[in-house]
Amino acid sequence: MIKPNRKVDGFIKKTKTWKEEFERLRSILLSFEELDEEIKWMHPCYTLEGKNIVLMHGFKDYCALLFHKGALLKDPQGILIQQTENVQAARQIRFTNAQEIIEMKPILEAYVQEAIEVEKAGLQVELKKPEEYTLPEELQTKFDEVPALKTAFEELTPGRQRAYLLYFSKAKQSKTRESRIEKYMEHILDGKGMND
Repeated sequence: MIKPNRKVDGFIKKTKTWKEEFERLRSILLSFEELDEEIKWMHPCYTLEGKNIVLMHGFKDYCALLFHKGALLKDPQGILIQQTENVQAARQIRFTNAQEIIEMKPILEAYVQEAIEVEKAGLQVELKKPEEYTLPEELQTKFDEVPALKTAFEELTPGRQRAYLLYFSKAKQSKTRESRIEKYMEHILDGKGMND
């Protein structure tokens, strides 16, 4: 068994929902001696030599194991869920009660072991490149008006470019897309991501 992290003890102690489910999931995850237990993004995360393998998290209607490279897992049970169409690598297994976790224990252990093997093999999820996303017409117009904006945008990391493209494109109305672009122009020109 890996050494339990006191911060995870605190996380489970403070949680108002999914306490029993988290305890059962944690028990399974702690049985993998190669993993380290940490808190990342305010949730219990299990890592292999500093690389994220699986995270436990809870939502209103379910709790879940989030496999960081879940897209690379074979998923013979057909239980991995892609949270949204824009999530490329991560996949969840969702639970609504502790009994599901008890019944699925051997399956969950197999999925965690496969996730460890994927990481050991150095496999990477092939992510879409920013240029594969649709460039909103309003952003192209702004690039034409302000060439420095296009240059600054292209110098952003692929993840930052992707976040902007998704956020701008989500707006249904052109006027909203324009106002979102205006709002973040300075950020882009300063080489910053949306949350920097």
